[in-house]
Amino acid sequence: MLKVLNDLNELVMFKHSIFSLPFIFIAMVIAADGWFGWKLFIFGILAAISARNFAMGFNRYIDIDIDKDNPRTANRPSVDGRLGKNSILIFTLVNALIFVIVAYFINSLAFWLSFPILLILGGYSLFKRFSSLAHLVLGLCLGLAPIAGVVAVQGEITLWSIFLSIGVMFWVGGFDLLYSLQDIEYDKEVELYSIPSIYGSSCTLFLSKIFHGLTILFWVFFAYLSQSGFFIYLAVFISAVILYFEHLIVNRDFTKIDKVFFTLNGYLGIMFLIFVIIDKAI
Repeated sequence: MLKVLNDLNELVMFKHSIFSLPFIFIAMVIAADGWFGWKLFIFGILAAISARNFAMGFNRYIDIDIDKDNPRTANRPSVDGRLGKNSILIFTLVNALIFVIVAYFINSLAFWLSFPILLILGGYSLFKRFSSLAHLVLGLCLGLAPIAGVVAVQGEITLWSIFLSIGVMFWVGGFDLLYSLQDIEYDKEVELYSIPSIYGSSCTLFLSKIFHGLTILFWVFFAYLSQSGFFIYLAVFISAVILYFEHLIVNRDFTKIDKVFFTLNGYLGIMFLIFVIIDKAI
């Protein structure tokens, strides 16, 4: 059992939930103007993890034919035989069911939105097979997190949460562009529609900068519309600094992409959440 759990962890990389969880709770803290209760805290974690597990499981399931020939992904449990296709499919469907059940117990709007959300989460894996806009679709998947957070607390979608979500979409899309530079040659070989494989690394780096510039712009709008205090504006400023150094590192050395992807972006979300909590606590 421990081996299966370890293989499932490697399959979906549970620790990467760090990218979506902070922004769910950011939206929940602002929507509740403070603490939103233990019930929603637990439901928020369950919904975020099950949604991400579904998305990653589905992605690994339908990408087996792609991953097996890519040196970077050839040792994934979905490819090397540690997890069979049926096991991955069951894992994916169970997490989809958990997500829908959790949404049902949150409120009616969350329940009805759970179905289109699952379609969007699964859509990324298909989108990259015919469009280079897949990077933004991935961003949209994580960008749904703040909207889910505000729906859980208020039972409606607010304007400020939309701007926060659009910022998250461009943030994720921007660092996914950088991450996809690792697969530029393989994507060309198998004719996958990534921006690096079609337009080259220079264009990708430029477009990633544009995306991250838009991230900060939309987060400034979010801070204004949510009537935020000094610390949330400070979080947006520090986010801009982190993204600046992210591009500085990648421009100097492509081999640092993993460090940039997992470390700096993970810190960004946690930092943002901490400053939102401080802002609402004082």
